[in-house]
Amino acid sequence: MTEPIIDDLEAEWASIAALVATFTDDEWELATALPGWSVRDNLSHVIGIERMLLGDPAPAVDISHIERVAADPFAATIESWVEARRNLPGPAVAAEFDEVVARRRAQLAALSDDDWARVSWSPIGDVPYRAFMVVRVFDSWMHEQDMRRAVGRPGHLEGPAVEVALGHVTTALGFVVGKKAGAPQGSSVTFDLEGPQPRRYAVVVDGRARLADPPPDDSTVTISMPLTSFVALGGGRWNAEEAREAGGLEITGDVELGDRVIANMGFTP
Repeated sequence: MTEPIIDDLEAEWASIAALVATFTDDEWELATALPGWSVRDNLSHVIGIERMLLGDPAPAVDISHIERVAADPFAATIESWVEARRNLPGPAVAAEFDEVVARRRAQLAALSDDDWARVSWSPIGDVPYRAFMVVRVFDSWMHEQDMRRAVGRPGHLEGPAVEVALGHVTTALGFVVGKKAGAPQGSSVTFDLEGPQPRRYAVVVDGRARLADPPPDDSTVTISMPLTSFVALGGGRWNAEEAREAGGLEITGDVELGDRVIANMGFTP
């Protein structure tokens, strides 16, 4: 039996490949919302993670000049894959991406049921390998969106891979609303998201903050915004001011609580 997440990874990789094929030389160099990372660096990062999963050794490069990763050995390893490609032309990095994805396809196709169920390290803790691959869809899609924002080509906002990525995002909404924003007991927060496929997520605080389906009819606060802004806020790419400047952000009901939620949306670096 084929693992469904393979199809989602394939869809995400195909979307990235189609996007980067459109870049001009100048666009590869554009800065993204991630500190110190260009458009090319985001693709280099995706390559690096997939090569790590293939068992390839990290490149031996000097990253001592990059202060933001000095105190974090894992972040330093991640950065080494990016640093090793900083002087490569964008098309060369895109070609490497295609090669790495082909190797990963073969690796995933060869996994047994036991391999998929085996619990091991992941960025979200020790989980079965199939759960780790959900995180890979999410992470790859987030970096695709980073590149799209930088070059001004919004897209890939619906489809199976997007559903997987957003499913991962929504698991953090209770933490955002209840813990980070400190929503009081009995309150509720609804997110109305505009996009090719309108979406609505709601969190109610009833003992603990949790997703509610269907959303309550009388939410304490309703936060309306484009899906792209929701993603940029949740991914820690934008702050509240940047989301407001982008347009389409509206808070109705308890505005003070809504402001706290927006200010605390970032749940992943």
